[in-house]
Amino acid sequence: MADIMEEEAAAAKVKSIFIYPVKSCRGISVSQASISSTGFRWDRQWLVVNSRGRGYTQRVEPKLALIEVELPTDAFSPGWEPNTNSFLVIRAVGMNTLKIPVVEPHEKANAVSVWEWSGSAFDEGEEASKWFTDFLGKPCRLVRFDEESETRPVDREYARNYKVKFNDLYQFLILSQGSLDALNDRLEQPVLVNRFRPNILVDGCESFAEDFWREIKINDSTFLGHDLCHRCKGLGLSDYYTKHAFHDSQVPTVNQETAEVGAEPTKTLMKFRSDKKLRPNDEKHQGRVYLGKMLVCKI
Repeated sequence: MADIMEEEAAAAKVKSIFIYPVKSCRGISVSQASISSTGFRWDRQWLVVNSRGRGYTQRVEPKLALIEVELPTDAFSPGWEPNTNSFLVIRAVGMNTLKIPVVEPHEKANAVSVWEWSGSAFDEGEEASKWFTDFLGKPCRLVRFDEESETRPVDREYARNYKVKFNDLYQFLILSQGSLDALNDRLEQPVLVNRFRPNILVDGCESFAEDFWREIKINDSTFLGHDLCHRCKGLGLSDYYTKHAFHDSQVPTVNQETAEVGAEPTKTLMKFRSDKKLRPNDEKHQGRVYLGKMLVCKI
């Protein structure tokens, strides 16, 4: 496990690294991951879109949680490049296995959009479209972010000169095991870390210590801490939320094993991690809850 340090916190350890190749589908736990200018390589590289090119997430299609994805193990090693035998493998119960060549396709899809961004992307073809259409029961296509011709910047209000792929807003999300444990101590039914979809899970620090981390060093990489990760169950939130689309705000209410949507853990988080509790002097409370910290990597 890699060392992680920050000036105002005791040393902690990286416990797990998670990559989510297809946005809102299941993640992959890896022992190492290469960092690119948009975050971890392969993270949120692919996106399922509707007939209008608008990206789907678990907020409106919780069944995405049931889709398993797999990349070649070597894909997470530094310097690895795909060949014609390299595939993104996609599985779900009751469905045939779908294999997507990792070598970039040539077809383009225009008017692809996710949150505030729109642009072109690579289209993964008719077989992938049929697979996702059959699984979700509505017209779908699978697209891949085109890093050579498209740029999606992080909002300048928060982190200038950084960019992402199909992430919600920031490049990374960090969460501590202590924070997860503190939440589970309050829940009748504990939840797994996959409810919160972090990229980096750390251990060995106090609960919610990550709230205060501004600069973190993991091995030779320096990460800058920005906003707390805002999570709220409801759709149709404030204009501010619509504009900034914070990371996985509804997903924690989706059971990642069954795709069932419930009130927890948001209901419990509201009791001790809401904006009203954390920022009592703030005049504008919007019913948000917070868990985890959003980061960019200084490279």
